[in-house]
Amino acid sequence: MTKTAPILVTGGAGYIGSHACKALARAGYEPLVLDDLSSGHEWAVKWGPLVRGDIHDTALLDGLFARHRFAGVLHFAAFIQVGESVAEPAKYYENNTGGALRLLDAARRHGCRAVVFSSTAAVYGTPDSVPIPVSAPLRPENPYGRSKRMVEEILADFEAAYGLRHAILRYFNAAGADLEGEIGEEHAPETHLVPLAVLAAQGKAPPLRLFGDDWDTPDGTPIRDYIHVTDLAEAHVLALRRILERDESLICNLGTGQGNSVREIVAAVARVGGREVPHSVAPRRPGDPSRLVADPSAAEELLGWRPRITEIEEIVASAWRWHAQRMGI
Repeated sequence: MTKTAPILVTGGAGYIGSHACKALARAGYEPLVLDDLSSGHEWAVKWGPLVRGDIHDTALLDGLFARHRFAGVLHFAAFIQVGESVAEPAKYYENNTGGALRLLDAARRHGCRAVVFSSTAAVYGTPDSVPIPVSAPLRPENPYGRSKRMVEEILADFEAAYGLRHAILRYFNAAGADLEGEIGEEHAPETHLVPLAVLAAQGKAPPLRLFGDDWDTPDGTPIRDYIHVTDLAEAHVLALRRILERDESLICNLGTGQGNSVREIVAAVARVGGREVPHSVAPRRPGDPSRLVADPSAAEELLGWRPRITEIEEIVASAWRWHAQRMGI
C-alpha cells in the first residue's frame, strides 16, 4: 500500500486502542498515540510514539495536527463505566462528549477528513429484538451511552457542514488479549466479566459477583456478544482504509452475532484454566438488558469484515494466558 501520513490514535495506551495500534502498524500505517495515561499504560505503546496529553488541550491538538498532518484519527479516549456515569454524569459529558468535540474541531480546522469513532452498543439501550441491526432505534439508558450517542450526532453534523468523513463502530463486548501475548486487558478498577472471572479463578481477585440469576434466559444470567479484541482492532483498520479510499462515512456493529451467558463464560474460564471460578450471586443492576447480541452484517457488507476468533473458549484462553503472564502464574 502507499505510505500515508501518520494516524492519530487517542486513548492508544488503553486496552482496545493499543490493539488497534498493533493492527495499524501491521497494515503499514504509522500510529501516533495521544493519551493522558489516566487509565492507559505506557507499556502498551509499542508501535509508534506516545504523546502524553489531554484531548481537551486545544493548543496541544493544534500543534500535533499542524506538525504531523494526520491522514486520519482513531478516537478511543473516553470513560467507559456505566455505573460511574450514572453517579457522575458531568464527568462523562465533559470528557466523552466535550473532549470529542474539541478533537473533531481540531481535525476539521487542520483539514483531516477521516475519523473512526469508538462507539458502543449502549446507544441502543434495551433493544426491541436481537440480534440488533444498525437501524435499530437509539435509546441509551445511561449517561455513558448518551455521551456516545451525542458524539454520533456531532459527527453527522460535522460531515454535513465540513465534509468530515467518519466511521461509527458500535462495539459489543470486547474480550481476550493479543494472541502473541504482547498486550492485553488491564483496568483499574476492572469491571469486565472475562478478566474478573479469570482473575478470580487465578486467585488474584475476589470471588466473581453474578448480577442476578433470574433473568429471562436459558440459565437465568444475561447474554452478551463477546468479540475478540484483535478482531475488533482489525475492523478499525478496514474502516479507516475505506474512508481514505472511498471518501464516505459508515456505521457498523462490531460483534460476532452470537451470545454467551454469564454462566457460560464462567464455565469456559473453568475449563480453560482447570480451576473453578469462585462466585456469588448479587442483585441485578438497574438498566441491564437480558440480551445484547449484534447483527454484524453491515460490517461484513461494507468492510468485508468477519470475526475470525469466535469460539468463546479461544477468547477466554487468550485472556487467561495474558493474565497468567502478568501475574507470574
